Amino acid sequence: MASAVQSTAKLGDALAHGRELLRSNPSLAAEQAEAILEVVPEHPKALTLLGRALASLGRSEDAIAVLRRVVVHDRGSADAWRTLGDQYILTGDNEAADAAYAQHIRSSINDPRLREAAEALCDNRLGVAERILKPHLKQFPTDVAAIRMLAELAGRIGRYGDAENLLRRAVELAPGFTAARFNLATVLYRQNKPVEAIAELDHLLVAEPDNPAYRNLKGAALGRIGDYADALIHFEAVLAARPDEPKIWMSYGHSLKTVGRQADSIAAYRRSLALAPTLGEVWWSLANLKTVRFDAADVAAMEAAAQTEALAVDDRLHLHFALGKAHEDAGDADQAFTYYAEGNRLRREQLDYDVDATSLSVDRCIAMFTPNFFAARAGQGCTAPDPIFVLGMPRAGSTLIEQILASHPLIEGTQELPDIISMARRIGGDKIRSSEGRYPEILADLDAAALAALGEEYLERTRIHRKTDRPYFIDKMPNNWLHAGLIHLILPNAKIIDARRHPLGCCFSNFKQHFARGQAFSYSLDDMGRYYRDYVRLMAAIDAALPGRVHRVHYETMVDDTEAEVRRLLDHIGVPFDPACLHFHETDRAVRTASSEQVRQPIFRSGVEQWQAFDRHLGPLRAALGGLADTYPQIVI
Repeated sequence: MASAVQSTAKLGDALAHGRELLRSNPSLAAEQAEAILEVVPEHPKALTLLGRALASLGRSEDAIAVLRRVVVHDRGSADAWRTLGDQYILTGDNEAADAAYAQHIRSSINDPRLREAAEALCDNRLGVAERILKPHLKQFPTDVAAIRMLAELAGRIGRYGDAENLLRRAVELAPGFTAARFNLATVLYRQNKPVEAIAELDHLLVAEPDNPAYRNLKGAALGRIGDYADALIHFEAVLAARPDEPKIWMSYGHSLKTVGRQADSIAAYRRSLALAPTLGEVWWSLANLKTVRFDAADVAAMEAAAQTEALAVDDRLHLHFALGKAHEDAGDADQAFTYYAEGNRLRREQLDYDVDATSLSVDRCIAMFTPNFFAARAGQGCTAPDPIFVLGMPRAGSTLIEQILASHPLIEGTQELPDIISMARRIGGDKIRSSEGRYPEILADLDAAALAALGEEYLERTRIHRKTDRPYFIDKMPNNWLHAGLIHLILPNAKIIDARRHPLGCCFSNFKQHFARGQAFSYSLDDMGRYYRDYVRLMAAIDAALPGRVHRVHYETMVDDTEAEVRRLLDHIGVPFDPACLHFHETDRAVRTASSEQVRQPIFRSGVEQWQAFDRHLGPLRAALGGLADTYPQIVI
């Protein structure tokens, strides 16, 4: 018995020494853990020590493998589950991270009822978890563990606003609850509140300045507000410590692309692929530069990756889009279309897009936005002339227009700002495209003060994106076309530019484009044709109600007669002509959209006619357009 006690004491001392080494020398901590495991194989605490040491050394995949062994033997190891969740975040596997964090919560709780709720969360029995947590919090409203669990539940079903409120309450009650604060930063980022996310991350980084999960998320959030130089610093710091993380190399590549460092961006993407050859998003990121031509070895590698049996759907669909681009560049339109079509099919299956709901929203806007409606509200709203809205269909030349305008010394380019859409959603009770929503009819209830306040709110919300003192700035969110009426009401002196392109060229360009987020209409030729029709229907109604309010730029005319179109555009905005606008490709600025590399080149005509090689495949699109392809640029509805 004495010998056993002695052995246990020695083991405890060895583990304690390993944990001390972890803070100062993770390599020695790993050696200590391995030495213990030689004597006591599969010892959970020694495996946890090894996993944490590997994580500190930046070897996430190795750490994950070890930590998974821990939780097989000891499913109650809160430390292992937390570290495992952190590693999954760094590898970009958010779903696995959420599951690991849920297990961490369960393992950290001693209350039997809360353990039952945590078990339900882990099993995705959300109704059961909710029925336990809500009564518990009525009885114990300051139980931060329960609050965090309810926030986890809200996040699972997409109620990020509720999750945010709960997590704010948790960190108010327990400021040192770092797991809840990191959850809060993540939820804020997912809601496109990067400034607030950065504030929470800065709080966390005070205690852990080198935490790679915190720095990685901060880099992404900084990119959202246009602070790309600082974003790159954070990504570079993470990669210096963890050079074998393919998804962080990918994020780094995205930021490099945005600031125009194309060669470095390609190198980062290639480094990511060297670490993870089946990572489809990276192949698509290379294709999406529009300037990279894949060679035979690349095509073979992508085809081999696409044949991987256990490949995730997201990787598979990205590979199909990339292979479509490779075959299109090689001149094989039929094979390219086959790949594009399969990529779109896979993506469309993931989306809950209702084309009829879009048509209904447009019908309601047309009924609402009449000449009399606008005349009754003339002179209302915020009078600031600062914003220039460039809207319309994606892939219609809006990035080109933005780059031309941002080359003018009085106009600042920003990015596709989500604020008008967010505000419209809030005004409508979070149901913009729903028969149950109050938008746009609720706009009739807003008085002059309310409209002015909304205009001022927009200016305040977008101020973070303005980095210069130029008097005008561009918001090029294309989907703002659905809210052109709202824009006029709240910002009557803002300029509205409608970027329009031939429906077949525009829609096919969307069909072969995988968007990072949004644009759910673009993954079906039929959906896209209907969407284009709805867009031109509403813009025609706005033209009728507010003649001359919207300035339209046809992409083909801009390509064929650039100087005349640029002069016409600048005249509409009210700024003098500047020759720099004709040399837009020389303007050094960050560009986030799919056309980022194209607008860094002189204007070209080849994009106007690319769809023609695929015309025989576009029958469903032509049918959905209802004749618009034949009458363009005239609109006959």
